[in-house]
Amino acid sequence: MTTEISAREHQRTALLALLEARSVAVVGASARPDSFGARMLAEVAKSPARPAVYPVNPRYGEIDGQRCYPTLADLPGPTDLVLYGIPDLALLGQLSLAAELGCRSGVIFGNAHDLRPRLAAIARSAGMELCGAGCMGFANVTYGLRAMGYIEPDPIPAGPVALVTHSGSVFSALLRTRRAFGFTLAVSSGQELVTAAPGYLEYALSLPETKVLALVLEAIREPARLQAVLGLAAERDVPVVLLTAGNSASGRAMVAAHSGALAGSGAGWEALCRAYGVHRVADLAELCDTMELFCAGRRAGRGGGIATVHDSGLERAHAADVAEEVGVPYGAISESTVARLTSLLDPGLLPTNPLDVWGTGASTRELFGECLTALASDPSVDALALAVDLVKELDGDESYQLAALDVAARTAKPLMLISNVPSALDQEAAALLRRNGIPVLEGMRTGLKAVRHLLDHGAGIYGRPARAPVDPSRQARARELLSSPFELLSLYGIAVTRTSRADSGGEAARAAAKLGYPVVLKTDNPSIAHKSDVGGVKLGIPDEGSLRAAYADLAARLGPSVLVCQTAPPGVELSLGLVRDPDLGPLVVVGAGGTLVELIGDRAVALPPLSCDQARELLAELKVSKLLAGVRGAPPANLDAIAVAIASLSTLATELADDLAALDINPLICSAAGAVAADALIELR
Repeated sequence: MTTEISAREHQRTALLALLEARSVAVVGASARPDSFGARMLAEVAKSPARPAVYPVNPRYGEIDGQRCYPTLADLPGPTDLVLYGIPDLALLGQLSLAAELGCRSGVIFGNAHDLRPRLAAIARSAGMELCGAGCMGFANVTYGLRAMGYIEPDPIPAGPVALVTHSGSVFSALLRTRRAFGFTLAVSSGQELVTAAPGYLEYALSLPETKVLALVLEAIREPARLQAVLGLAAERDVPVVLLTAGNSASGRAMVAAHSGALAGSGAGWEALCRAYGVHRVADLAELCDTMELFCAGRRAGRGGGIATVHDSGLERAHAADVAEEVGVPYGAISESTVARLTSLLDPGLLPTNPLDVWGTGASTRELFGECLTALASDPSVDALALAVDLVKELDGDESYQLAALDVAARTAKPLMLISNVPSALDQEAAALLRRNGIPVLEGMRTGLKAVRHLLDHGAGIYGRPARAPVDPSRQARARELLSSPFELLSLYGIAVTRTSRADSGGEAARAAAKLGYPVVLKTDNPSIAHKSDVGGVKLGIPDEGSLRAAYADLAARLGPSVLVCQTAPPGVELSLGLVRDPDLGPLVVVGAGGTLVELIGDRAVALPPLSCDQARELLAELKVSKLLAGVRGAPPANLDAIAVAIASLSTLATELADDLAALDINPLICSAAGAVAADALIELR
């Protein structure tokens, strides 16, 4: 334990040397204007923390009156941080020298494609932290350090966001937005040869100024550490906003089981976000709107919805359409609120939520302000928006922004302006609102998605239960049953149809007589993963004659081994399974079952273990949940039994994480009587 603590403390010290460097060597510093070496030197010189800066380049004796050193070995001593603005061919030698001299950290801006493993090995062996390769560096705004090779705003806007992005372009763009957010720490981490996103996030959460984490990531690195830091953010109620790009690591986990195909390439990210309450966004516009809304600092209540006020009937209807599509509920306003609105509106306008206020256009500031205030006072409203085209009024009218400012002073609820047409947004008016703490969201769809994240956060983070201890005796028995899927499922309390193996027509007939007709006959050829795809399943066999005929067909085509199965009661078919993500381990996948499993792509993914309540939340996300609730007179399925089956499978996943590549239950037949596994497939690691 002491060794582990020492290792963590050493890593912490090296990370501080990187992010709070008191001395910086600039290898490749240059006196040539507009060169990369000159920009590196200029940017670090702007650091408010005023670290000691040492230019290093054998071509110069001095740069701008400052002594320039031939090599790192000529410096007065090892530096906390080394910036490398040199060709890739020189990197190995310079990093090795820095390691030998005891320098603690570095930033590699170049791509260094063919050198990455060797550079990482050098840094790791010396206990050095390393930002990059292929990065734009970082800005520790709170501490006051600029370690970048590109010209960025000076000063970089300060605020509550800690940003870590794999993309240098995103890094630069977010530092230069006109939006109402600023940063404690902003990192372009690139290839993360040594220092990965979790390290930066751990540091960011140690800063009391950090209130929001924003991540733009292409891959999961250091997954256990990432989960730990996301858990810490959840404990501290720090929202985490995530944009992913490209195929996640789980996209490599495709296996023959249906669950693998159903999970898809984004399953790992989805499961991670669900487990820790991370707000996953679809694009950079949604990222910016969500960041700005969280940075405003006002949190939504629980269980209500939004209210929106418009100056157009069509735009009101459009907002309602988009809100329904992205899952933003409108608050069901009370009769007293309706009466209050009625007294304010022009004749013919309906006192509803969403609300179209525009009539004669008289007393615009007062009318909009009073209507917003009335809605803000309603208990069903957790957040409210003035959803108008905030264009530059040619007559100089400022009624909309002034109305918003009036209302912001009257309510503590989240208040925002949502622009319908971003390109028409009056930037001066938007800046006024932002200076006064009112977010301006630049698009109806992305704005309402941001509201969805705010409401979700207000409703409480979806946390993981404490991991139950492994039952060693059950685990040992489970490993003995890995070749017997139904027996394995039964061990974990998952109901299965009764089944018997047979290798002849006579054995099949005796098994069917014992189970009772009608029965199901399936091939038991171990090389066939999906029996129905090859005509290997015969349903509803009514008697012995039909059974023997079905057996003869299967035996001739697919081999003599068969399974004779009890016929399950009719019900809704689900697919329930496990698929292994190479970074996160087993994932639980729940979706539509039967032959629809991959056709409609209806699924939800989660990290195990899961409680029954969390299993119910997974079910609620599925389109097929409407069938489970009962339609056209059919009785509803037993949701408690289905939730128990999902939670039990998640326990199985936890105890057999090292043994399984995938497990498939398809179909899980769900009826009022319960949930029964009618077929199962196991793939071993």
